[in-house]
Amino acid sequence: ELIHVGQKQAALQALHDLITSKRYRSWQKPLEKIMMKYVELCVDLRKGRFAKDGLIQYRIVCQQVNVSSLEEVIKHFMQLSNEKAEEARNQAQALEDALDVEDLEADKRPEDLMLSYVSGEKGKDRSDREFVTPWFKFLWETYRTVLEILRNNSKLEALYAMTAHKAFQFCKQYKRSTEFRRLCEIIRNHLANLNKYRDQRDRPDLTAPESCQLYLDTRVEQLKIATELSLWQEAFRSVEDIHGLMSLVKRTPKPSVLVVYYAKLTEIFWISESHLYHAYAWLKLFNLQKSYNKNLTQKDLQLLASSVLLAALSVAPYDHKYGASHLELENEKDRSLRMANLVNFSLDSKRENREMVSRATLLSELAAKGVISCASQEVKDLYNLMEHEFLPLDLASKVQPLLSKISTIGGKLSAASSVPEIRLSQYQSALEKLTALRVLQQASRIFQSMKIDMLSRMIPFFEFNVVEKIAVDAVKHNFVAMKVNHLAGAVHFGNMDIESDVLSSHLSVLADSLNKALSLIHPPVQKPSKPSENLTNLAGVVEKEHRRLLARKSIIEKRKEDHERQILEKEKIEETKRLTIQKKSADEERERLLKEQRLREQQRIRKEIEEKEAREAAKMIEDLTGRGKNKKKIHIEGDMTKQHAMEVVLNQQVKERQEMEKKLAKLAKTMDHLERAKRQEEAPLIEEAFQKRLEEEKILHEQEQLREIELSKQHHAGDLQEKNRLSRLLEHKNAFQERIVQRRESEFSSLRKEREERINQLLSSRKRERETVRKLMYFLNMEEQRIQREREEQEARKREEEERRKKEEAERKLKLDAIAAKQLQRERELEEREKQRREALLRGAEPVRAADAPAAAAVAPPAREPAAAAPAAAAAATGAAPSKYVPKWKREGDSSSQRPTAAAEPDRWVRDDRPRPALRQDAPPVRDARPIRQEAPPARDARPFRQEAPPAARQEAPPAARQPDGAAPAASTERWRPGSRTSANSSSTSSSTGWRR
Repeated sequence: ELIHVGQKQAALQALHDLITSKRYRSWQKPLEKIMMKYVELCVDLRKGRFAKDGLIQYRIVCQQVNVSSLEEVIKHFMQLSNEKAEEARNQAQALEDALDVEDLEADKRPEDLMLSYVSGEKGKDRSDREFVTPWFKFLWETYRTVLEILRNNSKLEALYAMTAHKAFQFCKQYKRSTEFRRLCEIIRNHLANLNKYRDQRDRPDLTAPESCQLYLDTRVEQLKIATELSLWQEAFRSVEDIHGLMSLVKRTPKPSVLVVYYAKLTEIFWISESHLYHAYAWLKLFNLQKSYNKNLTQKDLQLLASSVLLAALSVAPYDHKYGASHLELENEKDRSLRMANLVNFSLDSKRENREMVSRATLLSELAAKGVISCASQEVKDLYNLMEHEFLPLDLASKVQPLLSKISTIGGKLSAASSVPEIRLSQYQSALEKLTALRVLQQASRIFQSMKIDMLSRMIPFFEFNVVEKIAVDAVKHNFVAMKVNHLAGAVHFGNMDIESDVLSSHLSVLADSLNKALSLIHPPVQKPSKPSENLTNLAGVVEKEHRRLLARKSIIEKRKEDHERQILEKEKIEETKRLTIQKKSADEERERLLKEQRLREQQRIRKEIEEKEAREAAKMIEDLTGRGKNKKKIHIEGDMTKQHAMEVVLNQQVKERQEMEKKLAKLAKTMDHLERAKRQEEAPLIEEAFQKRLEEEKILHEQEQLREIELSKQHHAGDLQEKNRLSRLLEHKNAFQERIVQRRESEFSSLRKEREERINQLLSSRKRERETVRKLMYFLNMEEQRIQREREEQEARKREEEERRKKEEAERKLKLDAIAAKQLQRERELEEREKQRREALLRGAEPVRAADAPAAAAVAPPAREPAAAAPAAAAAATGAAPSKYVPKWKREGDSSSQRPTAAAEPDRWVRDDRPRPALRQDAPPVRDARPIRQEAPPARDARPFRQEAPPAARQEAPPAARQPDGAAPAASTERWRPGSRTSANSSSTSSSTGWRR
C-alpha cells in the first residue's frame, strides 16, 4: 500500500523494523518473500546500509535452518543491482565519460560542485555522470556488502567464491583498478582473519579439498584479472597469496592451477626485469606441460622449449652483486628469497645448505633435461654462437639474421589454453644486449686496443653511446675490463684496477709480514715436558671435565626450572584468558542492556518528534492556505505528518511554478514573432546599403592604384641617378677592400705561427715533465728495492748470528759434559782407593800397615783436590742447579752425625752468624760417644748426570767446614752452590766413619 501511494521510504522502514524485530527470530517461508521485497526496495532507493543490516539479520535467522534461502535472497539482490547498473549504462550515451571517476567511494569533486552551481543548465555529460555513476557505486557497495556477509562461513563458501568472481569481472569490464585493489585487500583480510580466529563456529576448513580448491580458484581469477588490468604489483601480491595458501594447506594444487600460476609468473618476472626467475618460471611451465599435457603437439613443445632457452639466454652473464653495498645486498637477498620461494626454490641462510640459482646452473640444467634438444634449429644455433663459439669479429653479423628469424616465431599453443600467447620477439632486445657483451668479452681477450669505429661496426645493433652504457655496466660488475678514450677515439682492454682496489688489503698484508718476522726473530720457547707436568696437565683436564659436568648439571636444572616456569606461565595465561572471556561476556551483557535502554529512549524521543512534526505540518498547511491568492482550502487524507505536509506544499509550489513557466513561454513566443517580423522588413534595406557602399569602395581603390604607380616611377629615376653618382668610387672601394684583406691575412698567418710555436713548447714541456716523472719513479723503485735488499740482508745476518750462537752454546755444553765425565771417573778411582785403604785398616795387620804407609802417603795428597771439588761433583751427581738458595736449617743439619775435630774454616761464600766455640789448635780430637752408623754410599750411577756449574766454580770451591754434632745430613737432591757444605760433609763422612772403625 505504501508503495502504491509513492512512499517507498516508509515501506522500506516498515520492513526494516519487521526484520530487525526480536519477535521474528525463527525462519519461516513468508520471511523469504519479505526479504525479496526488502532488497527490491533497497535497490530502487539505493539504500546500501539498509540492505546490509537486513541481510545480516536474515543470516542470523536462517543460518542454522535454511541457508539456501539466504543464498537465494543474496543472488536476487545482486541480480537486481546488476540489472539497474546495466540499465543505467545502456541509457548513457558516453560510457567512458560517465565512468571517468578515479574512486567510486569518493564524494563529488570541488570543481564539479562549483560547475553545478555556476552553470544554470547542465550539460549532457554531467547529466550522464550523475545518472550512471551512482548506480555503479551502489553495485560496488553491493559486492562489498555480500562479501562481508558471506565471509568465513563454511556453508556459504560457493556463494562467496561466486560473488568474488563477479566482483572481479565488474572490475575487469569497467577498468576499475582502484576498486580491484580494494577488493584484493578485502579478500586477503578475510583469509587472515580466518587463520587468526580458529575457534569460530562454522569456520571453513582449508584442509578440505573442496574448500581449498574454491579459495585457490578465487586467487587464480584474481591473478588473471590483475595481469589483464596491468596491475603488476597487485599481481605479484596475488602470486604471493597463492603461494602462501599452498604452503598453509600443505597440498599440491592441480596441474591446471600450476600452469596458470607459472604462466602469470613469467609475465610478472619479465615486467619486473627479473630475467633469471623469468627463465626458471618458464622451465617449470615447460616441465608441467611436458608431464601432464597429453595433447601437446611437437610444434607446441618446440615453441615452449625455444621460449625457455631464449629466456635463459636473456639473463645477464654477470653477477649484479659485485660492487654492491651491504644495504643493497641485504635488499637483494630478501627480494631473491621471496622470488625463489615463489618459483619453489629454497634459499637457506646457511651457505652450505643453500641452493644457488644462477645463469650457469640454469643452462646446465636445461642441457641435462634435454630442453635444448627440443628447441628450434634457429634457437639452437643462437645458443651455440652465444655460449660455445669464439667469433669476436663475426659474432654480431651471424647473430643478426637468426634474431630476425626468431622474432617472427610465435603464436598461441593449440593444446594449452592457460598458457598466454608466446612471442619470441620480446627477447630480441635482451639478446642484442647479450651479443654486445659477448663481443666486448671476446674482443678483450685478443685485443689490447681498438678503434671506436671498428667496435661500432662489430656491434651494428646499437649506437656507440648505447654500447658505452652497456660496457659501463659490464665493467661495474667485473665482467670485462676496458676503458674508452674519446680523445684518441679508441677503446683499451685490460685489467686497470684503481688504487683503492690494489691497496684495499695492504694493512692485513703488513700485519701478516710483521707476524712472520717476529716469529723468526723471537721463536717461541718450547719447554720440555716432564712427568710431573704431564700429571699436572692430567689433573687440570680432570678438573676441567669435572667443572664442565657440574656446569652441564646446573644447565639441566636451570632448563627444568625454566620449563616448569613456562608451564606455570602458560597456566596463568590460560587463566587470564578465561577471566578475560568471562569479563567480556559480562561486558557484552551489560552492553546489551544499555542498548535496549537506549532503544527505548530513542523510541520515546521518536514519538515526541513525530508529534512535534505533526503540529508543524498543520501549521505549514495553514500558512500555505493563508498565503495563496485564491485561498483554496487544502484537504489531506490520512494522518497529518510533516513529510506529507512538505510534499503537499512542494506540489503546490510546483503547480504555481508551472503556471508561471507557461506564462513566460507564451510571452517568449510573442516576442519571437515580433523579432521575426522586424528582421523580414529590414532585410532589403540592408542589401541596398551594401551595394552602394561596394561601388564607392571600388572607385576609391582605382584612384589609390594610379597614385601608387606614379610614385614607383619617381623612386626608380632617383635610384638610377644615385647609382651613376656612386660609380666613380668603385675602384677606390676595391683597392681599400684588397688592402684590408691582405692585412688580415698577414695577421692570421702570424697568429697561426705563434699558436704552433706555443703548442710545440707545451708539447716539449709536457714531454720533459713526463721524462722527469718517469726518472723519479725509476729512482723511487730502485731505492725501494735497495731498502728491501738491505732489510733482507740484515734479516739474513741476524739469522746467521743466531745459528752461530746456538752452535757455540752446543759446543760449550759438550765440553762441559766431557769435563764432568772425567771428574766423575776420578772420583770413582779415589773412592776405590779409599775402600782398599779401609779394608787394610780393618784387617789390623801391622806388616801390611807398614807396607801400605808409602802408598797411603802417596794417596793422601791427591785426596785434597777431590775434596775441594767434591761439592761440585755431588751437585752434579744429584742433579742440583747452581746458585739456588739453601735454607739455614738445611745448612745446619748437614753433619749432625759427625763430631767436630777442628775449627771450621771461614766460609767466604755463605755468611754464618752462629756463635762457634773456640777450639784449641793443640787440643786432641774428642771421640764421639754415640754409636757409629754405617751409611751406604749414594748410588751415583742410578741418577742422571747433570753438570750445570762452570769449571771455575768447581775448582775454586773452598773446603767445607765441619758441622756441629746432631745436625741431620742434607738431602741428596740438593744442588751445589757457592758456600754450600753438603758435598764436603758427605765426602768426609765416609772417611771419618772408616777411620773410627
